[in-house]
Amino acid sequence: MSSGPLPSLEHPTPRRRRGRAALWWTLGVLLVAVVFALGIALGEALHDNPRSGGSRTYVRTLRPLPLAPAPLTVTVTTTAR
Repeated sequence: MSSGPLPSLEHPTPRRRRGRAALWWTLGVLLVAVVFALGIALGEALHDNPRSGGSRTYVRTLRPLPLAPAPLTVTVTTTAR
């Protein structure tokens, strides 16, 4: 048996996890910044462009069609009992 130094029981994974978490936070913040910048660019582009063609308004007066006379009038008389 060798009586050399014992290997350390600590694992380097906590350091890697911290590094990964920092990487994910950085990527998240970067993604939010890019989406925000694209939103501002789109808003400015829509604001700067002239309107195409504009709009037209037509005013029409509609007159009612004449009604045909009733073809037959019926009178019904009833007696109360």
